[in-house]
Amino acid sequence: MIKDDVFNTKTMAKVYAEQGNLGKAAEIYKYLLEQEPGRQDLIDALSEIEKKYINKNQENLSRLLSEWINLLLKHNSMQKLKKLQRYLGDVG
Repeated sequence: MIKDDVFNTKTMAKVYAEQGNLGKAAEIYKYLLEQEPGRQDLIDALSEIEKKYINKNQENLSRLLSEWINLLLKHNSMQKLKKLQRYLGDVG
């Protein structure tokens, strides 16, 4: 990260967080905490960002798992249809 106090502000971190760029927001909060380690408001803000990041990742994982299960079910259905097609081709 570029150590630029003009852009690395609590306000800029909030803007990034509101835009959904939680990684960049956390990066700024960590930088600010390096400058002022005892600031409870920054600690709280970073903690909140980390919670949102974890929730976002859990939601993404849940969505991907659901998609994977649906694809697996479709694959199994296709395999059954292929077997049926081969069977009907052999009978006819």
